[in-house]
Amino acid sequence: MVRSMTGYGRGEANNEQLSVTVELKSVNHRFFEASVRSPRQFAFLEDKLKSYVQSRVARGKIDIMVSCDFGALASDKIEVNEVYAEEYISALKSLAEKFDIVDDISVSSVARNQDVFCITKQSLDEEAVWLLVSSAAEIAVDNFIKEREAEGQRLADDVISRTQTILGYVEKVEERSPQTVKEYRERIEKKMRDLLGDTTVDEQRLITETAIFADRVAVNEETVRLRSHIAHFSEMCEAGGVIGKKLDFTVQEMNRETNTIGSKCQDIELSHIVVEIKSEIEKIREQIQNIE
Repeated sequence: MVRSMTGYGRGEANNEQLSVTVELKSVNHRFFEASVRSPRQFAFLEDKLKSYVQSRVARGKIDIMVSCDFGALASDKIEVNEVYAEEYISALKSLAEKFDIVDDISVSSVARNQDVFCITKQSLDEEAVWLLVSSAAEIAVDNFIKEREAEGQRLADDVISRTQTILGYVEKVEERSPQTVKEYRERIEKKMRDLLGDTTVDEQRLITETAIFADRVAVNEETVRLRSHIAHFSEMCEAGGVIGKKLDFTVQEMNRETNTIGSKCQDIELSHIVVEIKSEIEKIREQIQNIE
């Protein structure tokens, strides 16, 4: 399917210790670019996350956000260094007796000495964390891709509809172009008769002039190529996949053929048709900038 480059996806996963949420959102970009925002404890998995997302997404500027409820791991483990505390309190009492100081030892006063406590940082099992985060990421990317595909299909429907509009204009060009040659011959013949009066018009000269004009304004080759580009464009949209850049190249070719038709036409009606074709091509170009 055709995918848009804008999208959003969210996934969650949890176990007894952790609850993880992964969110993805993206905007247009020529290539793949990803940035990760996660808790400091999860810094080790940022490259893994980027690699996983890139394995499933080809283009776009993607923000990957990881949030976590640490649950049982939220608090560090605090223990009393009993041996040290005993020695410390004993030293305080000895100090009070020796210098005849009021013994006002309290829990709060002892707690001011940071060495009384041992603080143990809760460790994370990196493999277990990655297993959980990758599960949430898989769900998030699945939802992200679904949204991209839905938007991509709307884009594809729109641009294909516009190519059909262009084909309608191409038919008008093909119908009108021979008529301009006929009208040119009639104008030349009238001018020759006005100049020559009753003198016989040189039919061969008239044919030659008409043939030169017909060759100069002929757009058959351009309309055939334009039709071919449009057919190829539609085939790529139907096939889907990563086609954004290919569509852009094809639209450039469509525009080139249209410009050539415009440079050849010497008829106001054809000029107006060319303007309409170029307008539709520009609208297509804007839309496909958002296709992966």
